Amino acid sequence: MIEINYYLIVSALLFCTVVIGVLVRRNAIIIFMCIELMLNAINLTLVAFSSYLGNINGQIFVFIVMTVAAAEAAVGLAIVISLFRNKESVNIDEINILKW
Repeated sequence: MIEINYYLIVSALLFCTVVIGVLVRRNAIIIFMCIELMLNAINLTLVAFSSYLGNINGQIFVFIVMTVAAAEAAVGLAIVISLFRNKESVNIDEINILKW
């Protein structure tokens, strides 16, 4: 059986890598994908602790987080499509539609 430490290390490495991806990249679609991967890293941690403690509450919380992530992806994709139709770009630096 794999120890919880390995799950936590993989989750932390994935989360840190994705945070760097959010900070470095300027493409809105890639940033949304990075946010989804952040949520998956958190889900891995929750499932690992749920399994380690023998409690199902963490896995139920993962189900809720996945539902929120799906809704976030749908709304985020709609926003990106709307911005692309208006600005012809998905580059974050070129999108200033909310500025006065």
